[in-house]
Formats: sequence, structure tokens, C-alpha cells
Amino acid sequence: MSEISRFHVPTLDDMPDDIRTRIETVGEKSGFVPNVFVALAARPDEFRAFFAYHDALMERSDGLSKAERELIVVATSAVNECMYCVVAHGAILRIRAKNPLIADQVAINSAKATLSERERHIVDFALHVATDSATVGDAEIDDMRAKGFTDDEIWDIGAITAFFALSNRMANFAGITPNTEFYTLGR
Repeated sequence: MSEISRFHVPTLDDMPDDIRTRIETVGEKSGFVPNVFVALAARPDEFRAFFAYHDALMERSDGLSKAERELIVVATSAVNECMYCVVAHGAILRIRAKNPLIADQVAINSAKATLSERERHIVDFALHVATDSATVGDAEIDDMRAKGFTDDEIWDIGAITAFFALSNRMANFAGITPNTEFYTLGR
């Protein structure tokens, strides 16, 4: 096992040009390369598909704010016991929410976290999808609409929750470790 994953982690020189370029860009922007990028780069087609869907969900500028999107990731990754995603996305949440406490509160006990009413509705619905999606029905969707959420926002909450269930399981079984840099960001 490497320090990053239980599986082979390629060097930048071993990666296809498009993946290497993306990873270098991320590294330049953040000051380090998140371990998930190099761990997933061992399977280029999957890397491209994973990050295309990630970006489609997480980089949208309409509907949910970027902080709300990260809030979903932290809350659902906590119930899925994914250290990588809680730590990494917790850092992003702290930065985007401009709140050094929110990620820890949500990850440890979202019911006691200091959240706005809107954030509370988002987290509660996301956790329902994360823990018992088979019972989400018309009543829950109608309730979210009545609380002021658009169909696109409701879809995004469910889709982000589902996507990160995949991500959480990948990080967990592969043993992808969080970069130490994430622990102090946004504090």
C-alpha cells in the first residue's frame, strides 16, 4: 500500500496528457494535488467519467450554492464513514461557507450543527436519500417544493448524495488517504 491508496498510483509522467494537465492545474490552483486525483488516474477512462460527472454536479452556478453542495457532501460522507471525503470536502465547505466550524459540526452530528433553516432542509433531505432512498416518495419531494426548493435543486441534492455514495465507497475500499493540507484549510 502506498501512502495514498491500496492500489497502484501512477506518476505524472505515466498519465495521459489530458489527465496530467488537469492534475497539474488543480495543483497550481490549490497548492497541492489532492490524493483522489492521482489515485483515480490509474484508470484513465474512469477518471474522466468520474470528474466529468463531479464537475457537472459541483461546478454549476445556478440553484444550490457551492457551499450548499459541499454541505451535502460532508453530511452524507459522514454517514457513509468516508474519512477522505469528510476531510477534503470539509475543507472546501469551510472555505466556501466562510465558517471554520460548520464542517466539523455537520460531520460529527448534523442534527446539532448550527445551520440555517434552508441548510437544515438540505441536510435532512440528503441524509434521507443517503440512508433510505427506497422510501423517498412523492410526499418528500412535495415537501421540499413547499419549502421553496426548485425541482433542479431537489434533483441536485439527490444526485450529489448518490454520486458521493459512489465516491465514498471508492475512497473507502481503495484506502485513499486525505492530504494533510486539507486539515487546516479554512480554519
